[in-house]
Amino acid sequence: MSNRVAHSHIIDQRQQLKQALQQCRQSTLALFQTVDYDTFCRQAHPEFSPIGWHLGHIAYTEALWILEHCAKKTRNSEFGRLFIADGLPKADRQNLPTLTEVQHYLDSVRSQVLDYLEIADLNQQERLWHWLIQHESQHSETIAFVLELLKVQSGYSVQDLPSAQPSEMIEIPAGYFEMGNDAIDAMDNERPVHRVYLDTYWIDRYPTTCGQYQEFINASGYQNPQWWSDAGWEWLQQAQVTHPLYWQNVTSDSPVCGVSWYEAEAYARFVGKRLPTEAEWEKAASWDANHERRRTYPWGDVLLGDHQCNHNCTVSKTTPVDAYPDGQSPYGCYDMLGNVWEWTASLFQGYPGFTYYPYIGYSQVYFDAQHYVLRGGSWVTRPWALRCSFRNWYHPHIRQIFAGFRCVK
Repeated sequence: MSNRVAHSHIIDQRQQLKQALQQCRQSTLALFQTVDYDTFCRQAHPEFSPIGWHLGHIAYTEALWILEHCAKKTRNSEFGRLFIADGLPKADRQNLPTLTEVQHYLDSVRSQVLDYLEIADLNQQERLWHWLIQHESQHSETIAFVLELLKVQSGYSVQDLPSAQPSEMIEIPAGYFEMGNDAIDAMDNERPVHRVYLDTYWIDRYPTTCGQYQEFINASGYQNPQWWSDAGWEWLQQAQVTHPLYWQNVTSDSPVCGVSWYEAEAYARFVGKRLPTEAEWEKAASWDANHERRRTYPWGDVLLGDHQCNHNCTVSKTTPVDAYPDGQSPYGCYDMLGNVWEWTASLFQGYPGFTYYPYIGYSQVYFDAQHYVLRGGSWVTRPWALRCSFRNWYHPHIRQIFAGFRCVK
């Protein structure tokens, strides 16, 4: 590559990163347009910090990694101890500055970050910049589902839906496929790409719908221990729930959303199936058997717009599972990206050859045999965190997130 071409490439990189940073920030701040101070500070659930803390943490993380680690600047913000991830316990994060003060903190950090981007050594740092954009995307998604959780807590009536037909299934033939992602924007837990052999299996063409899940409710699924694992039944006795969390304003053909891993597992057993491993999920989503190659997205390698999947708050709710025919995978599966996250049967762990980045606490501390993998993203997921190889993880009792599932056999 000539010096002139290399220089032009770096300029393009800087411009693309700047545009992504600004677009991501606009999406984050849009979530706060009608938020009052009580909502800004309230902890909706013990597992999650207030949305105002997440906003401040986004700025703190940019300041830590770009201004301190890269630009070698000394941080002098009084917010440091408040917004550090391993600082205050979640329950103690409710005494927050105002939205105006936190936004001023974001603006101050971002201004310095963009100044530094003009001189940053992207040959050494490009991966870190992509990681930061995805870090904000993930916290933005957490903000969105905490806001939805606060709506649920304000009260609503439980719906009774018409039942739906059993799900159509697709055969995935036996063979090897490539799992993972080595691209510059891939997170540490997506790496490295590796070959995996799977026997033949069948997977639901669509995520499990609310109408299908209503059958489980109608059959007293929440009252019958035969469908539940021992751990799941023990959780259910404590949780005392009888329907998914987000069980309002839904339609029979939208994906069930707001279920724990235990609920997903119980439903799968009820219909004589099981949850997919994450390898089974990823092969069905991304593998193009005709060309013996993996795809970044089910439909190809470019995220073209909003007509392939429900993401980025474009619709601001779940959509029917067959609403995006342009988003089908090579095998013909719908909704593999967007709409709702999908629980898998796999515990979160590193792939062979895993190396942590940018710090051990991002992924590796969660390789504890207590977190299950979710795949696919939701209607809130930002485009920078949306691809077939992207891995999310939560404890099996969590149902506050935008999570559903599909089954295999």
